[in-house]
Amino acid sequence: MTWLEDRAVAVITGAAVGDALGGATEGWTPEQIEERHGGRVTGIVGPWYPDWRDARPIAPYHKGDGHVTDDTLMTRALVEVYAKRREHLDAYAMAEDLVPLMIGEPRWVPELESTALLLQRVFLAEKWIVARLHYGHVDPREAGVGNVVNCGAAMYVAPVGVVNAGDPRAAYAEAIDLTGAHQSSYGREAAGVLAAMVAAAVAPGASLDDVVAAALDVAHDGTAAALRAVVAEFGGRTVPPATDDEERALAALVRETVAPYDSVGPHYRQMSMDARRPSRTKAIEELPAALAFVLAHQGDFRGAVLAAVNYGRDADSIAVMAAAICAGLGGTAVVPKEWVDEIGEASRMDLRETGQLLGSAAADILRADRERAAARVAFLGEPA
Repeated sequence: MTWLEDRAVAVITGAAVGDALGGATEGWTPEQIEERHGGRVTGIVGPWYPDWRDARPIAPYHKGDGHVTDDTLMTRALVEVYAKRREHLDAYAMAEDLVPLMIGEPRWVPELESTALLLQRVFLAEKWIVARLHYGHVDPREAGVGNVVNCGAAMYVAPVGVVNAGDPRAAYAEAIDLTGAHQSSYGREAAGVLAAMVAAAVAPGASLDDVVAAALDVAHDGTAAALRAVVAEFGGRTVPPATDDEERALAALVRETVAPYDSVGPHYRQMSMDARRPSRTKAIEELPAALAFVLAHQGDFRGAVLAAVNYGRDADSIAVMAAAICAGLGGTAVVPKEWVDEIGEASRMDLRETGQLLGSAAADILRADRERAAARVAFLGEPA
């Protein structure tokens, strides 16, 4: 594989691994996770409730057992849009191509154990995309206004970073435009910043310092403040956690560090009254928490992902973001093959094929970028 193909496959498979492992622990505290599983989670585990179909009627999903969640399903849909258009995307692409995939193409949904529409699996904040764009005919650039402000856009935006490899500012701008059809405020900002971080990570020779620099360069408002707090607390670490007790201490410190910027509040399933409302001072928890775990584990894929999984709360999306960054930096060699194989089989998805599809589209997009850049350089070089 070329460098770009390797990184595309790594980001997609890595994010899917984080999604599947974290899906089993989403919504719980570290203490509850350890009690349920007899210690810290170190790989694929079964569902929280044996009677998962009836335990939570509002979310009758088979989480665990290697099943990917809506994070990966939405990522796959976005990759399909890139593969179709083979060009940079904007909010209109969301309306014209992503929405039809959500409502018109049944596909296997692992957590439902059946073929269904993507619309039937996604959370209410993602159903908003269809309600506003397909039924409301809202201007796609403004459709995200009024939605629940959460990590819904950031959870599937990593492909934007890949198609803008090496150009974090372009990735940020594209993600902000694209996800304007879905999110607003700090939810939209998080999508832009994560795309920039992935774009920095997948550049040849990139380091974790480059990822941090990209994030701090593009971030604004509460998102920037949360990221700066995380970098100040965890950026200087040179020794990753080595014991379970050190991991527990890390998780507690991560929560303490991001709590001032998180609107959800201390109890994930009993949110504060200001939860998920637009704000200039708040940030989604998932993005700074993911960066904290990546920094504490110095970019190590397995360490950062498992730290996110055992953190609980929105564990799947935190693990997706941490995984995308680590996989972007390290490539396919750092994503455990056994996890990719087992999760792909359990989810009935060829995760590597999705990565290859993204890599092919990204190569065409970057080739066109290079041709436009060369033409502009030639034009600027001409005498006045």
